[in-house]
Amino acid sequence: MIKTTKTKTYDTEKATIVKKVTHGWYGDPAGYETTMYQTAEGDYFLYTYGGAESAYAKEKITAFTKANAAKWLEEN
Repeated sequence: MIKTTKTKTYDTEKATIVKKVTHGWYGDPAGYETTMYQTAEGDYFLYTYGGAESAYAKEKITAFTKANAAKWLEEN
């Protein structure tokens, strides 16, 4: 997935996975996965996607600061 803002482009194909967390099992309508990525420039973003009944029913990329990424990594 690719998301472009005014100044940055986040691409799950080109970034490096830092950590991936899954909840549920394959096909679980309430299951979802969250994946923290880091770009070559050192930026962090979170990719989320899940089943129709999950909090992440639609694919989404959210930019993270380095501090917020570190906090997310500690909590997950």
